[in-house]
Amino acid sequence: MTPHIARERREPSPTASPELQLADAPGTHSLAAWFLGPMAENQTVLADLINDALASHCAARRNLYKDDPPYVTDGIKQSPEYQQSVATMRREHAKLLDHLGSSVPFFSYRYQAHMNWDQTIPALAGYFAATLYNPNNVALESSPVTTRLEEEVGKDLCRLLGYQPLALPTPWGHITSGGTVANLEALWSARNLTYYPIAVAEAIRRHPHALGGARDLTVRLANGKDTPTLLDLDPWECVNLPVDEVLGLPTRMVEDHHVRTEDLRLINTYTLQHLGYEEFRRRFLEGRVGNPAVLVTATMHYSWPKAAALLGIGQSGLVPVEVDLDARATVASLRTRLEECERGRRPVILNVAVLGSTEQSSVDPLTEMLALREEFHARNVSYPIHVDAAWGGYFASVRRRRPEQADGQVTFTPDFVMSEYVNRQYDSLHRADSITIDPHKAGFVPYPAGGLCYRNGAQKNMVAFTAPYLDLGNSGVGLYGVEGSKPGAAAAGVYLSHRVITTDQHGYGKILGQALFNSKRLYAAFVTLGLDHPDLLVAPLQRLPVEREHPGDERALREQLLFILDRIVCRSNEEIMADPEARDLLAELGSDQVVIAYAFNAVREGRPNPDLAKANRINRLIAEKLGIAPKVPAARNMPAPAQRPDLIVSGSALEPDLYGGVYMRRVADRLGLQGDPGGTPIRHLVSCTLDPWLTDTERGDFIPVLREALAEGVRAAIREVFPEPAR
Repeated sequence: MTPHIARERREPSPTASPELQLADAPGTHSLAAWFLGPMAENQTVLADLINDALASHCAARRNLYKDDPPYVTDGIKQSPEYQQSVATMRREHAKLLDHLGSSVPFFSYRYQAHMNWDQTIPALAGYFAATLYNPNNVALESSPVTTRLEEEVGKDLCRLLGYQPLALPTPWGHITSGGTVANLEALWSARNLTYYPIAVAEAIRRHPHALGGARDLTVRLANGKDTPTLLDLDPWECVNLPVDEVLGLPTRMVEDHHVRTEDLRLINTYTLQHLGYEEFRRRFLEGRVGNPAVLVTATMHYSWPKAAALLGIGQSGLVPVEVDLDARATVASLRTRLEECERGRRPVILNVAVLGSTEQSSVDPLTEMLALREEFHARNVSYPIHVDAAWGGYFASVRRRRPEQADGQVTFTPDFVMSEYVNRQYDSLHRADSITIDPHKAGFVPYPAGGLCYRNGAQKNMVAFTAPYLDLGNSGVGLYGVEGSKPGAAAAGVYLSHRVITTDQHGYGKILGQALFNSKRLYAAFVTLGLDHPDLLVAPLQRLPVEREHPGDERALREQLLFILDRIVCRSNEEIMADPEARDLLAELGSDQVVIAYAFNAVREGRPNPDLAKANRINRLIAEKLGIAPKVPAARNMPAPAQRPDLIVSGSALEPDLYGGVYMRRVADRLGLQGDPGGTPIRHLVSCTLDPWLTDTERGDFIPVLREALAEGVRAAIREVFPEPAR
């Protein structure tokens, strides 16, 4: 029998005009023109674009209905009330600008903390221009332009992630407010998809007159061989049908079994979405199918417990997958969890792979996770796989070639590729069922702009709600997802940024490739601090190559650190790239992406401090001294100006429940601590480098300035924990 191909019935939809389509965007080549610059070097460029947007908007107002009368006359402008209002507005605006000047300087070389950096000029200009019109992408009638832009952005994000818009099944993507909402939607749609076949079967049984033509509807089981009728399956077999098989059911009922499209609405009455968990379980699952499970890496983002709670799955429904010493999910642990679910007849409604964890930007073994699913398919166990690439999604541009474009830009910061291991995972992205990607992270666009892409666009129908006043024949992207109202300006910002900076190696790939290189250089600078300052010990959470190859060999570790100091830290970009041995080692340093994590301890009389509590205090003090969180004075409503350290990093803690005893023990040993850390978290520092210019400023490499600032912050923290005895 020919395999069932999932497909979606779709009404013809107007598309963006050819000049607005992103598929053939020519892009530009000067990275220097894409950002405002750390010293606002491109102020004139951004100001001109904003002024052009305002002038265009005002001209549109004047030219739309030319015969309409004005309201704000010269007489009104000369009135005391009007002039007082304008003066007050200017005064209060100036106060706001003064306070905003104390905001976090994400744009600075010195900001090496959270997953944030500057915003692109086209993103800012596009966002501002669309804001003047205040479009709401909830419905096409309130956002006829920006809805089309969001559709273009959705297609471009799909292409970036390896989903081909012209392929079958046809992918689909859209903008959300952020990764949290995207993850919630992914779990919501996967939950509904898992239980949907049960609802279809029940509807066919209950409505033989309208749906009886589908009583012989066959389905292909996960093993790819058996094709029983849907009505012959028990609930456990229903919840383990492959994704495309489930999504193809409505179309096949109409096209192959002559069910009227309007009669498909009868299915809704029996869905989990309509009945709720308790009633659905009582009717269809009791004693036959256990509670649902969501398998997700232990280092999961906090949005996953939120999503599970909101959907009634509960935090207990999240089944953590253990991580290895590189903070990546282990396939062995995943296999164990799957076997436990199979024995307990617990449907796995989603298996989440993390493509860039928030603490260390670790990349899970997606390729092996997909292979493991194929292994379980032979046992007729199937489940959707979602990739949480909120952080790492845009790094796919480092892999995406566009050979027909020439790039004549001369750069002195090499744009590095990711490791072979990481490349393998990115090359498998197109096989995942859904992917979260955040333009407002590594896409460098203003908040709010998250994103979600489905490999099979029919999956969006699993969460579709319609309202009469919205359904005008073509409601656009607003019909699907968690949100109702959402700013069309977000779509415009992403759109223009993608139009100017293409999502391939010539655009975003260049930015992120240079950031990768700079992150590795920062890692090299930080992990060698102990060589210059024998009173401190630095323990990188991302292991050095020698620690992977020869764990516990202190002599080999010191030799590699000395090599890094001499041949990488103390060299220019050009010298490193001309030194094959140094270049090859640099490629293996740091994290899977651009977030590095590290912890410090004090060295007293040649020995590391053995006390975890004191080491934790040292790292907490470093985070405080090199952080910028302001305090709110009791007498004022606005926060006080933040401190401005010479280097800005963030602090965090390794939780034993997430990372496991083996990982925690390794970090404790690396810090020279004695005793088992047990259930005590280990505090550490985090630095994220998204700055592509860090090692190629007008004055050369800026990392030595940051290295010394970090050393001073560490020494100051150690002095507080271990004050010198009074003389």
